[in-house]
Amino acid sequence: MGIRKFENKRWRGMNQGMVFRHETALKLINCDSVLDLGCGDGFFLQKLKENGNEAQGLDVSEEAVNKCRIRGLQADTFDFADDKLPFDDNTFDYVVMLDVLEHLYLPENLLKEAARVSREGVVLSVPNFNSLPARFQVLLGKVSENNTSRKGHIFWFNYFVLKNMARECGLDIEEMKVNVFWQRYPVIGNLIEILAGIFPNIFALSFVVKLHKIKPLK
Repeated sequence: MGIRKFENKRWRGMNQGMVFRHETALKLINCDSVLDLGCGDGFFLQKLKENGNEAQGLDVSEEAVNKCRIRGLQADTFDFADDKLPFDDNTFDYVVMLDVLEHLYLPENLLKEAARVSREGVVLSVPNFNSLPARFQVLLGKVSENNTSRKGHIFWFNYFVLKNMARECGLDIEEMKVNVFWQRYPVIGNLIEILAGIFPNIFALSFVVKLHKIKPLK
């Protein structure tokens, strides 16, 4: 099954709801124009619109784009394996990619393009494939949650992979937020959040980062 067929099947039976990556990304975006790459059914595009942002989206799935258009949102289909986004340099203030890069064989190509078409930077989220729960699942002889076939994940991210890839694409981490396991439990959740700040590869379940464009040296 190709990626487009996989995504069409997934979006045919799925509708998004507010989760950590959406809540956090909304707080990190303070601008006018936004491009949402991998916009899915338009849930986040709708939130951007409600916040007063001028936003449009691209997605590989026709099913997802149709859902966006039914909601009155601006969205088009696009094959993220293509070399170039259909926009000029510096078209948008920010480009958003929420849980998109891990679905690509060469995510750095899309990240470079996101940096090119943005004036200020990129806001993105990726799962942490080296989290402590994932390590325990592997030790127990199980397939970790992020690696199950239903997820459609191809590329494995951790904090260092994300940071190094961003630098290679002319971006640097300005701000990072993580969610952790047992977060709802007051004492142990707070402790794990502190540990995630020190050892993100172990204690973070996912990363939401705001990346700014690195200015070339004169």
